[in-house]
Amino acid sequence: MVAEGKRWRFAMVCSSNMNRSMEAHSQLGRAGLDVESYGTGTHVKLPGPSLHEPNVYDFGTPYGAIYEDLRRKDPDLYKRNGLLPMLKRNTSVKLAPQRWQDNAGDGIFDMIMTFEERVFDLVVEDMNNREPKLMKSVPIINMDVKDNHEEAGVGAKLAVELCQKVDYHVIQLFWLLEAIDGDWEEIIDDLITGFEKQHKRRLAYSIAFY
Repeated sequence: MVAEGKRWRFAMVCSSNMNRSMEAHSQLGRAGLDVESYGTGTHVKLPGPSLHEPNVYDFGTPYGAIYEDLRRKDPDLYKRNGLLPMLKRNTSVKLAPQRWQDNAGDGIFDMIMTFEERVFDLVVEDMNNREPKLMKSVPIINMDVKDNHEEAGVGAKLAVELCQKVDYHVIQLFWLLEAIDGDWEEIIDDLITGFEKQHKRRLAYSIAFY
């Protein structure tokens, strides 16, 4: 039997920790994977009555409080554009949106996945600005996903598939080869190449260190 400690811990990251990262968090959690989620923005921004009137909240504002605020403002609009169902989903996953740059106390992740190039760049920049203490490498993988409810669902399913493959192959690596830390990098390269060919999606990939 494989030791529980060999399984990987995943982080899903988008801009506001509302749609893409939360859909992925929800689906990975249901698949039995160890996952957390974050946003990289300065504030949480949600569509408002016009492009020039977004709804802006601080990270840490509970999803339930945002739900009640939008329901009070215009329940028909926010039900129609999917924000209220999304927030209701979010409340079943965790309490509130979290900011990636403030997550140093949340421990070490074995793989970080982002859903937008700008978010990927911010995560890479943040990790490079942290002082490496353990010299433990972590892959950061970006898969561009449009920020709408339908595409978030598609992206989350692909994220589950990729993370399950990584989790399985890393377990097998330790179980069959008694590998040391770092031997997973070649496996990640092969999995990404196969994933790109299978799904016709380009993935960006970087390595950072804890």
